[in-house]
Amino acid sequence: MTSIANMIPAIGLGTYGRTGDAGMASILAALEIGYRHIDTAQSYDTERPVGEALRRSGLPREEVFITTKVADTKLDRASFMPSVEASLEALGLGHVDLLLIHWPSQNNAVPFEDYMTELKRAQDLGHSRFIGISNFPIAMLEQTRALLGDGAVVTNQVEIHPYLQAPRLSNYARSIGLPLTAYQPLAQGDVGSDPVLAGIGERHGVTAAAVALAFLMEEGHAVIPASSNAVNLRENMRSLEVRLSDEEMGLIRALNRGERRINPAKSPRWDD
Repeated sequence: MTSIANMIPAIGLGTYGRTGDAGMASILAALEIGYRHIDTAQSYDTERPVGEALRRSGLPREEVFITTKVADTKLDRASFMPSVEASLEALGLGHVDLLLIHWPSQNNAVPFEDYMTELKRAQDLGHSRFIGISNFPIAMLEQTRALLGDGAVVTNQVEIHPYLQAPRLSNYARSIGLPLTAYQPLAQGDVGSDPVLAGIGERHGVTAAAVALAFLMEEGHAVIPASSNAVNLRENMRSLEVRLSDEEMGLIRALNRGERRINPAKSPRWDD
């Protein structure tokens, strides 16, 4: 499978909402289809289903890239490492492949240096192979570089899709060699009815969703679409086969309208 920065699989499975036995079954189905990156989080309540699906799949541990995230309610020094250890217990794993800060602390209620140094310590303790961040704007990426150094974090997971292409953040991230991971890459399913994407999909024999994913990967991003539908899971994987022309890339870039779907009160000041 193609990869981002030769470490994170370019396409993975988002698991928000995939809880309990039904969630475990959908994650297992994704693994059987060929997904090798599973994205979970403390706040999703999906770490146990992910771990159970991995065990039932029979796949060697080293073949599946597992990402989880420390909740913004667990960023203080007293809570951080116990929360990571609880995540590993829920997953039934000795380590994850990627550990992220899910959201930065609102209004710096927990000092930035506190939770970022704890993140690095979790890696040093062997709890995670790689570390990264999520929902960090440019200003906080600059803080991260100043504190931990270039190359310490391997991705910034943010909302990106054809209607929110985040050009300022994307260009900055490229300039420092930091790949982005796109969550909500299908704009909560809305790309499926987009006439531009559908038209391009017809030419390639794939769905509009697969075109959206192919576009984001061509832009250098990893993608983590979520689905419980086996047909959609397979169709989304077909995005790896799509090669878009320069003209098609231009048509999709023109869809950008800065349309953000995930914007809770705790959000940092976005760049776009």
